[in-house]
Amino acid sequence: MTSRDQTETVTKIMRDTRIAVLTYVSQEGLLVSTPMGVQDFDHPGTTWFLTERSSEKVQALEADPRVNVAYASDAGWVSLSGTAHVEQNRGKVEDLWDASSGAFMSGGPEDPDNIALRIDATTAEYWESPGKVTAAVQFVKGLVTDSQPDLGDNDTVQL
Repeated sequence: MTSRDQTETVTKIMRDTRIAVLTYVSQEGLLVSTPMGVQDFDHPGTTWFLTERSSEKVQALEADPRVNVAYASDAGWVSLSGTAHVEQNRGKVEDLWDASSGAFMSGGPEDPDNIALRIDATTAEYWESPGKVTAAVQFVKGLVTDSQPDLGDNDTVQL
């Protein structure tokens, strides 16, 4: 599979995901994972989320911006490794704001506490699922025959 094909696979899985899981290092040095609503993106190497400036998450990300973002859908899963950037860009917040944003964040897109979080990814590890039925058949086949089941493609791509 070419790098372009791999990036397309990663993009499809990410676009099919509604809620991603952002993992970061807390100010106490612990790994913390939190659900984040998936926003649209042009390239999987740069993704965006909305969050509240006053959150402990943002304070931790400003101290240590290393993150992992996990996406899972019927198409497979993706694990992005990268760096978080807190953006005070009001125009970006307005562009990303939708009805679901208002359900999880107080105020509206004009609220100065609502900010954009940009993730610049360096790598994406992915597993492309062959589909639920095929995966189930392969899993049972592996159990019955003691052979390694074919559960889809797995690789890492540089973004």
